[in-house]
Amino acid sequence: MILISDTLSNELQRYAIGTRVKALRLKKKLALVRLASHTGLSPAMLSKIERGQMIPTLPTLLRIAMVFGVGLDHFFRANEEEPVVTVVRKSERLLLPSDPLESNPTYLFESLDYPAPNRRMEAFYAEFAVGAPASEPHRHGSAEFIYVLRGRLWVDLEGRERLLHAGDAMYFDASSAHSYRCDGKGTCAALVVTA
Repeated sequence: MILISDTLSNELQRYAIGTRVKALRLKKKLALVRLASHTGLSPAMLSKIERGQMIPTLPTLLRIAMVFGVGLDHFFRANEEEPVVTVVRKSERLLLPSDPLESNPTYLFESLDYPAPNRRMEAFYAEFAVGAPASEPHRHGSAEFIYVLRGRLWVDLEGRERLLHAGDAMYFDASSAHSYRCDGKGTCAALVVTA
Protein backbone atom coordinates (compact mmCIF):
# COMPACT_ATOMS: atom_id res chain seq x y z
CA MET A 1 0.00 0.00 0.00
CA ILE A 2 1.31 3.44 -0.93
CA LEU A 3 0.78 6.32 1.50
CA ILE A 4 -0.22 9.57 -0.13
CA SER A 5 -0.86 13.05 1.23
CA ASP A 6 -4.35 14.41 1.77
CA THR A 7 -3.80 16.82 -1.13
CA LEU A 8 -2.98 13.98 -3.55
CA SER A 9 -5.82 11.86 -2.19
CA ASN A 10 -8.30 14.72 -2.71
CA GLU A 11 -7.05 15.27 -6.26
CA LEU A 12 -7.43 11.57 -7.08
CA GLN A 13 -10.94 11.52 -5.57
CA ARG A 14 -11.88 14.29 -7.99
CA TYR A 15 -11.64 11.79 -10.86
CA ALA A 16 -14.24 9.49 -9.23
CA ILE A 17 -12.46 6.42 -10.60
CA GLY A 18 -14.49 4.08 -8.39
CA THR A 19 -17.77 5.55 -9.59
CA ARG A 20 -16.65 5.11 -13.20
CA VAL A 21 -15.63 1.48 -12.59
CA LYS A 22 -19.01 0.75 -10.99
CA ALA A 23 -20.90 2.45 -13.85
CA LEU A 24 -19.06 0.26 -16.40
CA ARG A 25 -19.74 -2.88 -14.37
CA LEU A 26 -23.46 -2.12 -13.99
CA LYS A 27 -23.78 -1.23 -17.67
CA LYS A 28 -22.39 -4.69 -18.55
CA LYS A 29 -24.58 -6.26 -15.82
CA LEU A 30 -21.58 -7.92 -14.19
CA ALA A 31 -21.53 -8.92 -10.53
CA LEU A 32 -18.38 -8.09 -8.54
CA VAL A 33 -17.49 -11.80 -8.41
CA ARG A 34 -17.72 -12.07 -12.20
CA LEU A 35 -15.60 -8.93 -12.73
CA ALA A 36 -13.10 -10.34 -10.24
CA SER A 37 -12.78 -13.55 -12.26
CA HIS A 38 -12.17 -11.56 -15.47
CA THR A 39 -9.56 -9.26 -13.91
CA GLY A 40 -7.85 -11.62 -11.48
CA LEU A 41 -8.57 -9.13 -8.68
CA SER A 42 -10.47 -9.99 -5.53
CA PRO A 43 -14.14 -8.96 -5.16
CA ALA A 44 -13.18 -7.21 -1.90
CA MET A 45 -10.57 -5.08 -3.67
CA LEU A 46 -12.97 -4.21 -6.48
CA SER A 47 -15.62 -3.23 -3.92
CA LYS A 48 -13.16 -0.93 -2.14
CA ILE A 49 -12.18 0.67 -5.45
CA GLU A 50 -15.83 1.25 -6.40
CA ARG A 51 -16.59 2.82 -2.99
CA GLY A 52 -13.55 5.12 -3.21
CA GLN A 53 -11.86 3.46 -0.25
CA MET A 54 -8.92 2.33 -2.36
CA ILE A 55 -7.16 4.06 -5.24
CA PRO A 56 -6.04 1.50 -7.84
CA THR A 57 -2.54 1.47 -9.27
CA LEU A 58 -2.29 2.01 -13.02
CA PRO A 59 -1.65 -1.72 -13.76
CA THR A 60 -4.75 -2.62 -11.68
CA LEU A 61 -6.82 0.01 -13.45
CA LEU A 62 -5.55 -1.22 -16.81
CA ARG A 63 -6.73 -4.76 -16.00
CA ILE A 64 -10.21 -3.37 -15.30
CA ALA A 65 -10.15 -1.16 -18.42
CA MET A 66 -9.23 -4.12 -20.64
CA VAL A 67 -12.26 -6.09 -19.44
CA PHE A 68 -14.56 -3.26 -20.51
CA GLY A 69 -12.68 -2.38 -23.71
CA VAL A 70 -11.89 1.17 -22.66
CA GLY A 71 -8.57 2.99 -22.41
CA LEU A 72 -7.10 4.42 -19.23
CA ASP A 73 -8.18 7.86 -20.42
CA HIS A 74 -11.79 6.82 -19.74
CA PHE A 75 -11.08 7.16 -16.01
CA PHE A 76 -9.36 10.53 -16.23
CA ARG A 77 -11.47 12.47 -18.73
CA ALA A 78 -13.39 15.47 -17.50
CA ASN A 79 -17.15 15.21 -17.67
CA GLU A 80 -17.90 17.16 -20.85
CA GLU A 81 -21.44 18.01 -19.74
CA GLU A 82 -20.30 19.96 -16.71
CA PRO A 83 -18.55 23.35 -16.88
CA VAL A 84 -14.95 23.32 -15.67
CA VAL A 85 -14.82 24.53 -12.09
CA THR A 86 -11.94 23.98 -9.72
CA VAL A 87 -11.31 25.28 -6.24
CA VAL A 88 -7.76 25.21 -4.91
CA ARG A 89 -7.62 25.62 -1.15
CA LYS A 90 -4.63 27.40 0.37
CA SER A 91 -3.88 24.31 2.46
CA GLU A 92 -3.70 22.15 -0.72
CA ARG A 93 -1.09 24.20 -2.56
CA LEU A 94 2.63 23.47 -2.56
CA LEU A 95 5.20 26.28 -2.36
CA LEU A 96 7.94 25.40 -4.88
CA PRO A 97 11.25 27.13 -5.68
CA SER A 98 11.74 28.66 -9.13
CA ASP A 99 14.81 26.43 -9.50
CA PRO A 100 14.95 23.41 -7.17
CA LEU A 101 18.74 23.19 -7.56
CA GLU A 102 19.40 26.75 -6.34
CA SER A 103 20.10 27.34 -2.64
CA ASN A 104 18.80 30.92 -2.99
CA PRO A 105 16.01 30.78 -5.63
CA THR A 106 14.74 33.99 -7.20
CA TYR A 107 11.19 33.20 -6.15
CA LEU A 108 8.88 30.63 -4.64
CA PHE A 109 5.58 29.93 -6.37
CA GLU A 110 2.27 28.14 -5.90
CA SER A 111 0.04 27.06 -8.76
CA LEU A 112 -3.46 28.48 -8.24
CA ASP A 113 -5.22 26.43 -10.92
CA TYR A 114 -3.34 23.12 -11.32
CA PRO A 115 -6.42 20.84 -11.17
CA ALA A 116 -8.23 22.53 -14.07
CA PRO A 117 -8.09 20.36 -17.21
CA ASN A 118 -7.16 21.88 -20.58
CA ARG A 119 -6.20 25.24 -19.08
CA ARG A 120 -5.97 28.20 -21.44
CA MET A 121 -3.94 30.08 -18.84
CA GLU A 122 -1.93 29.31 -15.73
CA ALA A 123 -2.14 31.36 -12.53
CA PHE A 124 0.51 31.49 -9.81
CA TYR A 125 1.14 33.17 -6.49
CA ALA A 126 4.84 34.13 -6.34
CA GLU A 127 7.06 35.41 -3.53
CA PHE A 128 10.30 37.11 -4.53
CA ALA A 129 12.99 37.02 -1.83
CA VAL A 130 15.12 39.98 -0.78
CA GLY A 131 18.71 39.49 -1.89
CA ALA A 132 17.92 36.67 -4.31
CA PRO A 133 19.51 36.94 -7.76
CA ALA A 134 17.44 37.91 -10.78
CA SER A 135 15.79 34.99 -12.55
CA GLU A 136 17.34 33.74 -15.75
CA PRO A 137 15.79 35.44 -18.81
CA HIS A 138 13.18 33.10 -20.27
CA ARG A 139 10.41 32.97 -22.88
CA HIS A 140 7.15 31.02 -22.91
CA GLY A 141 3.60 31.06 -24.19
CA SER A 142 2.04 34.10 -25.74
CA ALA A 143 1.22 36.47 -22.87
CA GLU A 144 1.92 37.16 -19.21
CA PHE A 145 0.17 39.33 -16.63
CA ILE A 146 1.67 40.33 -13.26
CA TYR A 147 -0.15 42.04 -10.40
CA VAL A 148 2.05 43.06 -7.44
CA LEU A 149 0.35 42.39 -4.10
CA ARG A 150 3.12 43.75 -1.84
CA GLY A 151 6.67 45.03 -2.12
CA ARG A 152 8.42 46.11 -5.29
CA LEU A 153 9.40 43.99 -8.29
CA TRP A 154 11.76 44.70 -11.16
CA VAL A 155 10.68 43.11 -14.44
CA ASP A 156 13.29 43.06 -17.19
CA LEU A 157 11.77 42.74 -20.67
CA GLU A 158 14.32 42.44 -23.49
CA GLY A 159 16.91 44.42 -21.46
CA ARG A 160 14.57 47.21 -20.34
CA GLU A 161 13.68 47.17 -16.64
CA ARG A 162 10.40 48.38 -15.17
CA LEU A 163 9.78 48.77 -11.43
CA LEU A 164 6.36 47.66 -10.22
CA HIS A 165 4.98 48.72 -6.82
CA ALA A 166 2.18 47.14 -4.78
CA GLY A 167 -1.04 47.56 -6.77
CA ASP A 168 0.75 47.91 -10.13
CA ALA A 169 0.00 45.52 -12.98
CA MET A 170 1.89 44.65 -16.14
CA TYR A 171 0.85 42.76 -19.27
CA PHE A 172 3.44 41.77 -21.87
CA ASP A 173 4.31 39.44 -24.74
CA ALA A 174 5.88 36.44 -22.97
CA SER A 175 7.64 35.28 -26.12
CA SER A 176 10.07 38.15 -25.39
CA ALA A 177 12.95 37.37 -23.01
CA HIS A 178 12.03 38.44 -19.49
CA SER A 179 13.23 38.06 -15.91
CA TYR A 180 12.31 39.22 -12.41
CA ARG A 181 14.04 40.37 -9.24
CA CYS A 182 12.91 41.74 -5.91
CA ASP A 183 13.69 45.43 -5.36
CA GLY A 184 15.52 44.61 -2.12
CA LYS A 185 13.40 46.81 0.15
CA GLY A 186 11.35 43.83 1.39
CA THR A 187 9.84 40.58 0.18
CA CYS A 188 7.61 41.00 -2.85
CA ALA A 189 4.48 38.97 -3.61
CA ALA A 190 2.62 38.92 -6.91
CA LEU A 191 -0.04 37.13 -8.89
CA VAL A 192 1.34 35.91 -12.21
CA VAL A 193 -0.90 34.68 -15.02
CA THR A 194 0.53 33.15 -18.20
CA ALA A 195 -1.19 32.12 -21.42
